[in-house]
Amino acid sequence: MKKFMDRDFLLKSDYAKHLFHDYAEKMPIVDYHCHISPKEIYEDRKFDNIAQVWLGGDHYKWRQMRSNGIDEYYITGDASDYEKFINYAKTLEKAIGNPLYHWSHLELQRFFDCDKVLSEKTAKEIWDLCNEKLQSDDMSVRNLIRKSNVKLLCTTDDPIDDLKWHKLIREDDSFDVQVLPAWRPDKATNIGKEDFNEYIDELSKVAEMPIENFEDLKKALNKRLDFFEENGCSVSDHGLDYVVYAPASNEEVEAIFAKRRNGESISALEEDQYKTALLTFLAEEYKKRNWVMQLHYGCLRNNNTPMFEKLGPDTGYDSISNYAPAIQLVGFLDNIETKSGLPKTILYSLNPADDELIGTVIGCFQNSDAIGKIQHGSAWWFNDNKSGMEKQMTSLANLGLLGNFVGMLTDSRSFLSYPRHEYFRRIMSNLIGQWVEDGEFPADDELLEPIVKGISYNNAVRYFDFDLKEE
Repeated sequence: MKKFMDRDFLLKSDYAKHLFHDYAEKMPIVDYHCHISPKEIYEDRKFDNIAQVWLGGDHYKWRQMRSNGIDEYYITGDASDYEKFINYAKTLEKAIGNPLYHWSHLELQRFFDCDKVLSEKTAKEIWDLCNEKLQSDDMSVRNLIRKSNVKLLCTTDDPIDDLKWHKLIREDDSFDVQVLPAWRPDKATNIGKEDFNEYIDELSKVAEMPIENFEDLKKALNKRLDFFEENGCSVSDHGLDYVVYAPASNEEVEAIFAKRRNGESISALEEDQYKTALLTFLAEEYKKRNWVMQLHYGCLRNNNTPMFEKLGPDTGYDSISNYAPAIQLVGFLDNIETKSGLPKTILYSLNPADDELIGTVIGCFQNSDAIGKIQHGSAWWFNDNKSGMEKQMTSLANLGLLGNFVGMLTDSRSFLSYPRHEYFRRIMSNLIGQWVEDGEFPADDELLEPIVKGISYNNAVRYFDFDLKEE
């Protein structure tokens, strides 16, 4: 029987151990998609206790606590931080097979030198140990990032953001980790949302120009694209229900925009026609600027109406959607390829049933513009677990070139999430190591070292054209 989460955790063969410990483990981290706060990085926040850094905003943990029958008072309510921590510990006892069990204990080991198993019985001891360590300056936000060997991270930022905190971080010579903005124009895309007109008014103010029609909107967004580019941005991200393709004439799109700006409702088709036009325009701009376009789709959001009304979005009430029409995905990509050529593009579906679909679609649009120009993104959200990662990488290996994969991202709001990269690298090393052990790939380090180091770090450095050196 193997010891729980020892040095060789998840590594089942000697060759897997070699690949991880000699190559993957030592590589730095590029976290090219996350949701952490640049303000907290600049201010170098320190946390009062483990619950603040662990449970604040973490809807992964909230979902499991609800599954354990914990009252909302102890999850997002007014209970003390200690009460919330105890209730998470009670929940974790039952989380066998869940990635939270592994992530939580990796975080305890890596950041707090704590190899104890968290349970209701040990919670008070671990609470005291972690909180004592959190008082040290070594446990500030910046030092947590440094401790994790992060070289660069991209936050998620709206086009109207003034990027104040990114500028201040860049001007601060005492912090050598690059913190770059990533462009997330969902509010400009979601024309059917109630706050769309209010948002366009805000965009108009920030862009310092009137937005009276769709052409004006594109000009305003272009001004903001310029501003983001001046501040180091080269990555975009879109959260979509599905990738739409409903072409319409310029006149039809202008009419849809005018209708919505006048406060009228629009049909589902009109919404898709607007989104198609706007996303096509943005993709063409990304191509001109050599930006990467990330498309996250396949999520069914805010499914519990009473709880959405009480807590708002991103609180643990989303699920996988099984509606992502391939004909629209391909139509969208083909239209852009025909008009301007696709930018570097990463496709993520929340539905693991789409893995093989994505694997075949990306092969239709690869070319010599970039190595692995169209990527099958890392197993995302509900899929960033052991079986989900193995499935995504196996599918990519079967249908594409796993060796060009840009690897893992945290997609997290927590500064303790970086061990997820270690978790991924262990799973990746074990998967590749098993293929070697089974005689499916030669035990040749001249071939395998660049593959493992590439997936861990170097491929992302090259693909995103970040100002970093490959290692």
